[in-house]
Amino acid sequence: MIQVCWASKLERPVNAKRNVMDLFQNDDLTFKQRPLADRIRPQRLEEFVGQERLLGPGKALTKAIEGGRLFSMLFWGPPGVGKTTLAQIIASRSGSKFHSFSAVTVGVKEVKEVAQQAREDLKFSGIRTILFLDEIHRFNKAQQDYLLPHVEKGDLTLIGATTENPSFEVNSALLSRLRVFILDPLEPEDIETIINNALKDEDRGLGKYNIEIEGSARNLVVSLAGGDARTALNILEASANLVEMNNQSVIDAMSVQEAAQRRNLLYDKEGEQHYNLISALHKSLRDSDPDAGLYWMGRMIEAGEDPLYIARRLVRFASEDVGLAVPQALEQAVAAFQACRYVGLPECALALAQIVVYLALAPKSNSLEAAYIAVKEEIKRSGSLPTPLHIRNAPTALMKQIGYGKGYKYAHDFPDALVDQEHMPEQLKGKKFYNPTDRGFEKTLKERLDAKRESKE
Repeated sequence: MIQVCWASKLERPVNAKRNVMDLFQNDDLTFKQRPLADRIRPQRLEEFVGQERLLGPGKALTKAIEGGRLFSMLFWGPPGVGKTTLAQIIASRSGSKFHSFSAVTVGVKEVKEVAQQAREDLKFSGIRTILFLDEIHRFNKAQQDYLLPHVEKGDLTLIGATTENPSFEVNSALLSRLRVFILDPLEPEDIETIINNALKDEDRGLGKYNIEIEGSARNLVVSLAGGDARTALNILEASANLVEMNNQSVIDAMSVQEAAQRRNLLYDKEGEQHYNLISALHKSLRDSDPDAGLYWMGRMIEAGEDPLYIARRLVRFASEDVGLAVPQALEQAVAAFQACRYVGLPECALALAQIVVYLALAPKSNSLEAAYIAVKEEIKRSGSLPTPLHIRNAPTALMKQIGYGKGYKYAHDFPDALVDQEHMPEQLKGKKFYNPTDRGFEKTLKERLDAKRESKE
């Protein structure tokens, strides 16, 4: 849905300063029906809570906003940290037209209309236009490419917002023309300030209802919010509605729990947070930290991750980071995967917890991974080298006649089944890929392999 904060959709004003609509006006009939998070949205930079790293005194973004200076930019951060609010404050402070789009619901057609009107407004009235594109990562390459010339020419100022890493989701050509600002999850004290402000504000908040909140309830809202102001305000508003219906005036922890219904953990199964958490799990296990491994596994499970996804990654870990230091690790990981398939959640969570601790405390070796990487690099370099004739199979008389299998030594005919015989292509004779460590069972394998290699030499 397109939200155009202007007197009419694409109408050119007679007097820019007089006709620029207040982006935060609250005198319309539907204002009181809007969610608390929308009503209480900061209108001025001085009201904005959090992001001190970007908006503290003397910071570049602060100076730009206070000076009304416009440039195309991208706000990258999780939900509810102020991306949209900052864009609106910038538009209001600079006296610009403000067009807000969601990349989920619009396309090039709508952007084209705004760009055309923006050129006319700038040419005839000197009015600048800000195009705010929420979830810009949802635009495909062609749609993002369409924005390029308008940003380059300065026809409009683009402010994009995304919860995803722009390095992967925004075209490099467009990204190079945007100044990227990273917004962090709000600190607990920031969320607490926002809650208190909402309870006190009589015009836009809950102040006129004389509702109070207990300390334990406030702490619970802060915890459930996870750094997301919108989530905090939604829970606060739902809690206030509950106590009002019960003819009460104090929000307690029970009311918050009932309003929240279930804990909303910050997680997007197809977003960056998904990969951040699995990365944290993998690295915790690699560093032999079972407590952190259990925590990150629990974070994913409690947020709704598919347990089979976690189990598959643990199977990979068993070979990649434990390998032959503990050969049974792969068996244990596969068993955990099968347990997840058979019993599902919540029962299989313990099976995952078991393999997480097992893998964390197992001796580590990446020798197998290193060996296979080296093999792939060698194949890429040397190509399809011929198989030595003596280890080729010779099922026909013709093959025997031309030398297939000639000179092959059958290992079981030799002591300890050890035979001095080359198996590599001639060009790779003597090449070694697998170099075991001296950790876990791999120490035994190393001793065997070293003995074999020394005997061969």
